[in-house]
Amino acid sequence: MDERLIELSELDRGLKQQGYIADERTMQVLRYSLLLNKPVLIEGPAGAGKTELAKAWSRFLGRTLIRLQCYEGIDEAKALYEWNYQKQLLYIQTQSADLKLWSAAGRNIYTEEFLLTRPLLQAIRQPNPAVLLIDEIDKSDEEFESFLLEILSDWQVSIPETGTVSAVTIPSVMITSNSTRDMSHALRRRCIYLYLDYPNAERELDIIRLYFPALNETLGRRIVAFVRKLRLEKLKKHPSISEVLDWTAALTCMEAETLTADLALGTMNILIKYHEDWQKITSKIQDKGWFDGIHHS
Repeated sequence: MDERLIELSELDRGLKQQGYIADERTMQVLRYSLLLNKPVLIEGPAGAGKTELAKAWSRFLGRTLIRLQCYEGIDEAKALYEWNYQKQLLYIQTQSADLKLWSAAGRNIYTEEFLLTRPLLQAIRQPNPAVLLIDEIDKSDEEFESFLLEILSDWQVSIPETGTVSAVTIPSVMITSNSTRDMSHALRRRCIYLYLDYPNAERELDIIRLYFPALNETLGRRIVAFVRKLRLEKLKKHPSISEVLDWTAALTCMEAETLTADLALGTMNILIKYHEDWQKITSKIQDKGWFDGIHHS
């Protein structure tokens, strides 16, 4: 099967089998990325399912997932490659005196045996195409973002000691950002863009049903209504989809049939992860009018 010709119905069914429910716009973007061999830049709030989409996509395609987790200060050595200096030094120390000359040793220590490949180099050297997830790129600095452009444009990297390494296969690249800083025009130009927000009420309920098919209908709808109301509040951290699933699992184990104020208060630590947010939401739940509003949403 030509992956570039995947039908939406097949993609929808396949992603659901991998535990992910995507809307039509998201599925179209995935198809375009395969057709054009272009990375996907996925922006949106933390916990909206960006990373999980990449994981489900790799499982659907039957490809290896290679993940580069970005953080402040990440550089080429952690993302692309570095030399195993300890092993190089040990090698030089064990050779005869005549090989300790740099002209001789240099030819031997910059070889595959001493190369430590990192995610970016691993991805383009795969014998079969992989899915490369560059996660939370907004945590890196602008210099690292610029460094990525050579790979995303030419599918090759330069190693000064050995030369240029061209891609054996071209990975399906997914770049996620929580929008803590803006990405450059140069990066955006090389990508297909997708904004992934929290799901609407019906899709979030479908996600919950996918994981809990026997879930009480009333409880499911109350869960979704309550979580949506939480996300309208000004909190330091809104509940992610995975946290909602954890909360649903706890309520299911407690054999809850609906959501009461006492039950919400007793389980709020699963959803809320900051003390200030907990105080605020606890006060809201104790307000009968605020809590009863979820029954009519």
